Amino acid sequence: QLQASGGGLVQAGDSLRLSCVASGRTFSNYHMGWFRQAPGKEPEFVAAIQRSGYGSGTRVADSVKGRFAISRDNAKSTVYLQMNSLKPEDTGVYYCAVTQIVWAYVDDARRYTKWGQGTLVTVSS
Repeated sequence: QLQASGGGLVQAGDSLRLSCVASGRTFSNYHMGWFRQAPGKEPEFVAAIQRSGYGSGTRVADSVKGRFAISRDNAKSTVYLQMNSLKPEDTGVYYCAVTQIVWAYVDDARRYTKWGQGTLVTVSS
């Protein structure tokens, strides 16, 4: 089970940190990803972080590069998404998800096997 939190209503330029706590599985064995979905649009890859043993490398979408960062704390079974310099186009429901797929495909939502319930981020201009 994945429980995401930390969303809210903020103004452009503000920051938010999302958290996603995993339970019921060996957290460190999974790559973790964040996706977002705006109304009427398909889920969009935001960021992913490798599982233990792979160096905890990260990948971030070009649209958020330099503003967002993903990290994980395996001891707390938690993955974070630090979002800075938020823009109105960052608005959407943010989902965390787990996968064991080959790292090359971590930006593909279809490769993720378990999803959290989502947390809403609204950025006003």
